[in-house]
Amino acid sequence: MSRPPPSAARVALYLRRARLIDSLRLRLRSPSSPPPPPPPDDPVVALHAIRAAPTPASAISVFRALPPPQPLPLFQALASRLAAFAALPDLRSHLASFLLPPPPLARLRLLAAAGDHASALDAFASVPAKPHRPAEAHNLLMGLHVRAADHAAAVGAFRAMVREGALPNARTYTVVIEHLASAGFVDQAVEVFRLLPSLRARRTTRQYNVLAEALASAGKFDQLRWLVREMVAVDGVMPGPQMRAAIAAMREAGHAEGTEDFVEELSPNERIGYAVDDVDGEGDSDDEEEEGDDDDGVDGRDKGRGRATLKPWLDPRELARALEGWEPREVAELEAAGIVWTPRLVCKLLRAFKKAETAWEFFCWVACRPGGYAHDRHTVARMVAILARAGHVELVERLLGKVRADGIVLPFATVRLVVDFYGLSKKADAAIRVFREADSICGAVSRPNLALLCSSLLRTLAKCRRAADAMELLEEMMSRGVLPDLQTFSGLMEHLAGAGELKGVHRLLGLVRQCELQPDGYMYSVLIKVYCKKERAALALKLFDEMRGAGVAPDAPTKALLVKSLWREGKLREAAQVEERCEEAAGDGLPEASPGHVWTASAADLKKVSDIYYGCFTQPAAQTQSIASTSSTASASASTDRGRRSFSIRGELELQHLGGRRPPELPRNPRASPVAAASPSPLTPPAAAVPFSAASGAAAALSHLVGAWTAARGFTHLFLKLHALTLIVPISQPRG
Repeated sequence: MSRPPPSAARVALYLRRARLIDSLRLRLRSPSSPPPPPPPDDPVVALHAIRAAPTPASAISVFRALPPPQPLPLFQALASRLAAFAALPDLRSHLASFLLPPPPLARLRLLAAAGDHASALDAFASVPAKPHRPAEAHNLLMGLHVRAADHAAAVGAFRAMVREGALPNARTYTVVIEHLASAGFVDQAVEVFRLLPSLRARRTTRQYNVLAEALASAGKFDQLRWLVREMVAVDGVMPGPQMRAAIAAMREAGHAEGTEDFVEELSPNERIGYAVDDVDGEGDSDDEEEEGDDDDGVDGRDKGRGRATLKPWLDPRELARALEGWEPREVAELEAAGIVWTPRLVCKLLRAFKKAETAWEFFCWVACRPGGYAHDRHTVARMVAILARAGHVELVERLLGKVRADGIVLPFATVRLVVDFYGLSKKADAAIRVFREADSICGAVSRPNLALLCSSLLRTLAKCRRAADAMELLEEMMSRGVLPDLQTFSGLMEHLAGAGELKGVHRLLGLVRQCELQPDGYMYSVLIKVYCKKERAALALKLFDEMRGAGVAPDAPTKALLVKSLWREGKLREAAQVEERCEEAAGDGLPEASPGHVWTASAADLKKVSDIYYGCFTQPAAQTQSIASTSSTASASASTDRGRRSFSIRGELELQHLGGRRPPELPRNPRASPVAAASPSPLTPPAAAVPFSAASGAAAALSHLVGAWTAARGFTHLFLKLHALTLIVPISQPRG
């Protein structure tokens, strides 16, 4: 194996590789000459030659021209290329030749890209399901069903993902939005897109492209104008090719308002002479954009569209690796290369640097290059985020001061990202300063966006172990009318519970009631786990009663933890009651996880997306469901009111137990009764019932319990039922 070149030669080596890759790309597309073999001692060139192959046969010929044993990245590159061409026989043969079988998720990704529906389903079933399958596995399965036009299966895959406890990410919602838009449900796709900030899901270039194309085709230019404003002011996303085409169509239709800044984007720049490669092995990471977007119509993924001429190849990752040391000789080689710098290319290169210090050196260097280049809001926002993630507070504040002096307004998403990244680098004071100066950085912040920014700061303060500052900020924002959402409260509760502050947890629960929010299953699970771990099973049981009174079903792990805690504290009758009530409430079994997640998603928001998605492809069922839900609204609201009234008494008793004080402005009703008293346990005999006083009746009851519970629940549950029965019903033994 050859040694890596010295740092001073890295840029020169990169430029030589770029010229060699360009010659291979051209010859691979030439019908008159056979595909040339890549250099046997340079796997980087071979890797990009395989990615540039225009046909499956040419990709295989390049791979076979290399001397064995070929490195694993080349095996993976060929498999990805064959999957992109849907060459199933060649792909299956190639997968069988792997020295080690690919992991289930990698196999699923390849088979789904190739369109092998049956094999992909088998690969999905082989992905480990405990504690839950990764979100990417569900995303691939959903995309597979969408491409097969199996709408019901795609919707079912999304709902199963939520039930399993996996958290949908940006790619998940991209599949949902693409599916809705392609099926003609454009308004519903926009509605899901509007919900993404509350779900803390990143809105990506691909989502903007899909919606822009659909809205432009439908002539909905008012919604398209809103989409453009969100892209510029909120998310700071660079327009992709579909978005640029939609903006051009909107301008041609006479709707030019708000599109003046895109005139230069819509005009091709003939000085740009590079095809930017944006392929990253098996796919881009979650932190990056979901699709390659190249300057002025160049296909960065280079899928071989048979052009007569190709622009020279440029890979930001390889160039960033070559510039890692940022030595003078490397910089001189870069200057001599004559690259035409654009904001889009600079953003890609900044993202590819491993070290924030090198990215900052390049950022300052490229700003001084001749040729008319100047940083814009996109490059500044990218640089600010990189510096904040590395904890360079002084550089961030200098750059933000320069931005304010030059009158540049950054996107709102950049401010949130800086606050979030300061949580990783434990810079709480700097995050508070950015929060206070948000209006001067990104313009006026709307109330919904202010709530999101407040949630980000609360999370950062929690990571920095500043619970007192977090509670102070929470009270301040609530006094200004900015109410946190359930996932923010859940995150704070989990943080305070980890610090052992039970009084703070209960205070937050009182604030949830004060905000007139209904706790969801995930919040109840967090609270019950908190009390059980602190050996407060009685309080956990009261929360369970409230949870059942509100019609919320617990998940199986939470129920098991509660039963175990009650049993450990000697409350065997209560443990049996919990088992009995859960058995009656869930005939098909309890869910494995409650939908939602701390800081990110609530069950209500996930249900909104699920209902929109489900309703679009099951219209008759959706109408029937809406009628049924309307008829049950009154009873559900009455149950919620009873739960709220009973909470005041239970909360007062719990506060006395904890030695804390009562949250302000909580409603009190001394006539309210606990939910548990309103619904007696099935184990409690009715008043008119004849007590078991004979040994024969007791024996019959015990025999029935032994037969039923041994078969259904096992020895542990049988013991709980038998012991609870001896506590409730005294059995008299016959004398002598």
